[in-house]
Amino acid sequence: MLSRSGRPFVQAVFGPVAKLFVRIGVSADAVTITGTVAGVALALWLFPTDHLTAGALSLGALVLFDSLDGQIARLTGTSSRWGAFLDSTLDRISDAAIFVGLLAWADAHAEPRYHALLLVGTLGALVTGSVVPYARARAEGLGMTANVGIAERADRLVVILFSALFVGMELGDVILVVAVWYLFLAGLVTTVQRMVVVRRQATAPEE
Repeated sequence: MLSRSGRPFVQAVFGPVAKLFVRIGVSADAVTITGTVAGVALALWLFPTDHLTAGALSLGALVLFDSLDGQIARLTGTSSRWGAFLDSTLDRISDAAIFVGLLAWADAHAEPRYHALLLVGTLGALVTGSVVPYARARAEGLGMTANVGIAERADRLVVILFSALFVGMELGDVILVVAVWYLFLAGLVTTVQRMVVVRRQATAPEE
């Protein structure tokens, strides 16, 4: 939902930055790779060391910059299947790093009463966050579609980063508990939705 409604705004804001990068010769692939390396490093450094506020803010900025590679590719006419594959694959790595970082934070710094809930919920959100895009990619690889569900990437990132920010502001670990369990369950629901949609297509009578 947010990925569709927020895209025009983000493109308008970062369009001038993309044009600047094009002028100085920065490629779309370079932006994709640099953003991923920076995101993974920040997530695995700031979250485990109990710097949730700094981690959430810096990673949020990188998420906004995530649209730059696509804009650069369009401006330079270099959009390609390789670029789309690279971007999608590295997005999975970036997302996983966020949840691994939070998993490490939960194990070392969470309130004892929420410790187990955070570990299970964060691990569940990590797993379903990988299964959801895989289900869509596998369906498309088989010539079908599976672009349904309530747990799109942008929505997941907004939920997890804002909850980490609020916990970092000492508003209570329970916020992160609710967030990771929501993402875990939303991921399960989305996975089932995509399985149902694909099964209908796979078993539909051929015309």
